[in-house]
Amino acid sequence: MPLMRRLSAHKFSGNSMHCWWRVKNPLATAVRFLLIYSARYLPSTSLKNVLYRICGARIGKGVTFGLGAVLDIFYPELVEVRDNTLIGYNSVILAHEFLQGQYRTGRVVIGKNVMIGANCTILPGVRIGDGASISAMSLVNRDIPAGQTWGGVPARRIK
Repeated sequence: MPLMRRLSAHKFSGNSMHCWWRVKNPLATAVRFLLIYSARYLPSTSLKNVLYRICGARIGKGVTFGLGAVLDIFYPELVEVRDNTLIGYNSVILAHEFLQGQYRTGRVVIGKNVMIGANCTILPGVRIGDGASISAMSLVNRDIPAGQTWGGVPARRIK
């Protein structure tokens, strides 16, 4: 059975999203927003990778982000995508969750030679093993073992 997500909880009074600027520098966040959302719609995959690396994400060689795919703008430094991985159209990789009374962060590690289909959401603290495949429109809320195919909401193993 895959492990649950690895998250760090940070106590907060009230609605943590309402006061995000207390957690992350607003100017740095604005710059990351511009870079990440510019990369989101660029046709050049190598230029996308450069912009994501500038924001602090660890992006391996030969990684491809489809049109509309986006990384977490608050915590891109907690995202790692290893070599030859494909992230499908309009997918989202999150490394934070703003909640009532707290916010949570977690490193996301996506292994080598992974295929993530279109319109997927990867939640904070998830690890996806080398060679895994995630079907389109999946919600990945727990670890995915290497070499397996998962899909659905929430994602489950597909045999």
